[in-house]
Amino acid sequence: MTTTTDRARIIFGNDVGDKAYADACKGKERFARKFGDDSGVTYHLAIQDVPVIGELLGVRGLALAAEGAGPLEFPADESPLVVGNIRMGFGHYRISMAIASAAHALGRTPYWFDLASFEGSAGSKVIAHQNELYSLGSRLSQRVGAFDKLYWEPLNSEGFRQLTYNAGDQKTMELAAPLCADLPRDVPFVATHAWPAQAAVHAGLTHVVNAIPDNWPMALHLSEGAIHAVQTPSAYLGYHQLRGMDKKRQLKPMPLDAIRQCGHYVDHELVSNIGRDCEARRKRLLGGSPVRWLLSVGGAGAQQELFAAIVGRLLPYVRNDQATLLVNVGDHKDVWEALEREVAGLSELAERHFGDFAGVARLASDALDGELGGVHAFCDDDIFAAVYSSNLLMRCCDVLVTKPSEFSFYPVPKLMIHRVGGHEAWGAIRAAEVGDGTYEMDNTDEVLCAIDTFQYERELVATMCDNIERADRIGIYDGAYEVVRLAVAGR
Repeated sequence: MTTTTDRARIIFGNDVGDKAYADACKGKERFARKFGDDSGVTYHLAIQDVPVIGELLGVRGLALAAEGAGPLEFPADESPLVVGNIRMGFGHYRISMAIASAAHALGRTPYWFDLASFEGSAGSKVIAHQNELYSLGSRLSQRVGAFDKLYWEPLNSEGFRQLTYNAGDQKTMELAAPLCADLPRDVPFVATHAWPAQAAVHAGLTHVVNAIPDNWPMALHLSEGAIHAVQTPSAYLGYHQLRGMDKKRQLKPMPLDAIRQCGHYVDHELVSNIGRDCEARRKRLLGGSPVRWLLSVGGAGAQQELFAAIVGRLLPYVRNDQATLLVNVGDHKDVWEALEREVAGLSELAERHFGDFAGVARLASDALDGELGGVHAFCDDDIFAAVYSSNLLMRCCDVLVTKPSEFSFYPVPKLMIHRVGGHEAWGAIRAAEVGDGTYEMDNTDEVLCAIDTFQYERELVATMCDNIERADRIGIYDGAYEVVRLAVAGR
């Protein structure tokens, strides 16, 4: 399979230069030598069931068809929308779930299309390899200060920002284009990472929306040929101007028809219940009930020491019935085991909900209007359950403790801990300005002080609920719906 346009050479009218283009080509060649080049292979796709979110959100999946199968055919009575994604941490999966939820609410059938899941294909091998490196870097950045300061932070804030980085990705994702070749050219396709968007455009799809996750403009997220959806006004102007994506020259802006400001990507189940959930929080907070804290561990499993300090600070409040602690470690059981070793008394207090998604759903539902105390730990080997458990628990919690990642944009009061990568900084800035979260807290003492403050001055959290409702009235959290409508309309 060959592409009709070399999108690595000129990006939105900006020539990347001979050296950068040659480097991009060499990068693709290195991946091809290591993982193969299946550009001449025809991959047919088959429809399959998806665990957890299949029932909850009406999601179906796309996988490789059996040998000898024909081209993919969507059911005639469906209006499909393909959600192209990868697992890189939990963030891109979570955004994909928000898009799928909105699509389902708008009467579409969402199809889960994880480009890293096609074992044996060159494209999946490349993506899996990159994800392993990113996860390792995230963990190291939280353990080795020099690595974070001298390498990881600059890479995530400035290295990924450069137009030359996008040239390399564009060339490499030509290897993933065969995975998209079986899709109808005009099927609505929403990508929650630039790589699926690039692969889909290389394959000739015409209704591709590239749902950009971050609030800091980076060329990493560009996919020329797709419509770029962003969540905030600052991201809209920054991406349109290709701000800072070349340190030596002013770049030509992105065309206006290639970018849309849509709003925050949030699940229908959360958006449609904002009023009810905020009112319940105010009653708990101001009525003397325990403050419910949700601590959600990211997909890379980083920030172990900080989590231990937070849990240790909250346990006395839990013992005095002043706080309830919910800890979702995702699919990182080792993180929970480390917390039990490091935090005295945690093991004895905690009720574990491991591998029991149905039980998690019941607990979250019962807690919406009922009582909830103690410490509850959540873990699941299934990636869908691991990610979506936090979505369920968000509705019944009072404060979400999170780094400024995709959670920055969710309609729940947030205590923002230190980022993992410089690109996340502007997520916290957005939350602080909307007023549904704190500013980013740079050190452990500051975080622990905020915990004490929220325990005793609960009006601060209640005010965040007021701000959430105010933002909801002007559509700030409607981004997932808008992305779906944009993909369906195409250009």
